[in-house]
Amino acid sequence: MRRVLAVFGTRPEAIKMYPIIKELKDNRQINLRIAVTAQHREMLDGVLREFSIDPDYDLSLMTEGQSLCDLTAKALIGLRAVMDEALPDIVLVHGDTATAFSAALAAFYSGIPIAHVEAGLRTYRSRDPFPEEFYRRSISAMSDLHFAPTAGAAEALIREGIPRAGIHLTGNTAIDTLRLTVRSDYRSSITERIGDSPFLLLTLHRRESIGEPMRAVFRAVRRAAEHSGLSVVYPMHKNPAVRRIAECELSSSGRIILTEPLSVTDFHNLLARSTLVVTDSGGVQEEAAFLGKPTLVARHTTERPEALSASCRLAGIGEKEIYRMICTLLTDKEEYRRASVSTDAFGRGDAAVKIADVLVRQIFKL
Repeated sequence: MRRVLAVFGTRPEAIKMYPIIKELKDNRQINLRIAVTAQHREMLDGVLREFSIDPDYDLSLMTEGQSLCDLTAKALIGLRAVMDEALPDIVLVHGDTATAFSAALAAFYSGIPIAHVEAGLRTYRSRDPFPEEFYRRSISAMSDLHFAPTAGAAEALIREGIPRAGIHLTGNTAIDTLRLTVRSDYRSSITERIGDSPFLLLTLHRRESIGEPMRAVFRAVRRAAEHSGLSVVYPMHKNPAVRRIAECELSSSGRIILTEPLSVTDFHNLLARSTLVVTDSGGVQEEAAFLGKPTLVARHTTERPEALSASCRLAGIGEKEIYRMICTLLTDKEEYRRASVSTDAFGRGDAAVKIADVLVRQIFKL
């Protein structure tokens, strides 16, 4: 029996690792252990409960106001101890978080093979997004297996000199999870409140956006809602700095519903029913593009260019331009139609099966 250690620490990681955990748990030849750093404690816990994920190791590293230096140092030391106890044959990390970077570094120092899920995403700007671009490029340099979600991501890895034999095109597990959660009969207190009216789903949380850029995006959304009569649903991130800005800029508008973070099922089903989306999230770009939801990406760059060929548009972080783009989508039927294009560039919902197959058949030869 081969030992696999899956490591994650944030809500998005948990959402995307869940299909792989489910797939590997069902294989009697794999001894799967799960370690969480809980760098985002509350937001992670909701996903763990929703998907009945029971970690074998929980470092519970989140403390208020901690720096990236403190988090990385604690995660590196804590995960090294986990690996010393679990003795995995391979460590599975996801994406571009401090947890993924620390887990990969701990495994690298310990001589343990590393498998990187969602490998090859790039903007080639080391501080945009910060610190994710640095993390994912560093993880690629340490990893032995690279599970690329798209052909473009695989090509990026090849250009960087990653051996082709270690690169596997799988699709993105975000689509796996989305296909498990979206239902035609979904109902919630929010859908009851909105009814059949059009609404904009807003997510905004990135570290580099906090401050005036975030205020500008919020003002643009508020102006568009008040001008058009459009409702807005904004699940507020747990970051206190984000919440202070949101409450200042959005709470006075009767068109905007401010909520606590939603469950994965609630969020995915609201996304599927939304009229349009404004986001700075990477994962939401994938989900919205798969669903064909017109989406304005409140960033200057994206590591997911495939989304721009479908329903997503880069909008920057300027109030005037975002306001203009929202109003155009709401009033120009042809532009809305062009922005309602779906894509399977991020996969068709079988990424976890492909990843498990590579591990079981090709790597472990079971």
